[in-house]
Amino acid sequence: MSEKKHSKAYEAALCGISCAVAAGGLALGLLSGYFVATGYLIAITALMVPLSKKMYLGDFLAYIGTCILAVVLGAAVQFWDLVPFAIFFGLHPLVNALQLKFKINKWIALPVKALWFDGMLIASYFIIFNGVFGGSVFPEEFYKTVNDYVYLFVFTLGTVIFVAYDFLIFRVQQTLNKIIFRVIK
Repeated sequence: MSEKKHSKAYEAALCGISCAVAAGGLALGLLSGYFVATGYLIAITALMVPLSKKMYLGDFLAYIGTCILAVVLGAAVQFWDLVPFAIFFGLHPLVNALQLKFKINKWIALPVKALWFDGMLIASYFIIFNGVFGGSVFPEEFYKTVNDYVYLFVFTLGTVIFVAYDFLIFRVQQTLNKIIFRVIK
């Protein structure tokens, strides 16, 4: 893939469109209550578009704009659902792109990113659930066990989930890069 330099107007337009799609998808997902994961996926994928053209600063600004616009578009009502995106999911594709750009060893980057992911899970546990996970779907003993061993669950199961997620996000970015290379010259 060639390293074609685009104008600032082109970069601003591409990043602006990416931000608008990401913010709209994220806001709709958060406001629906049922499509939060879908909103996250739309936002993450939209924020990957500038990265396919190596627009790192533009992508970071699109991420900031996405978070702000999602709040303005109504996510302030469900702000706690935006926390994982703001702490981790919105920045993760950019960190992966910078990892590749600066040729950071994947075996060094993976544990650092896994700790970041696990930290986001712990922060979300306290921000979203006030440190007490509960519900009526499972027996009370299940929730008690989860609350008693939350750190063990996060640092084992969370890390395993992250490794799979990181692998998939790298693959999605590679696929998106090929599509964007063919579509946007």
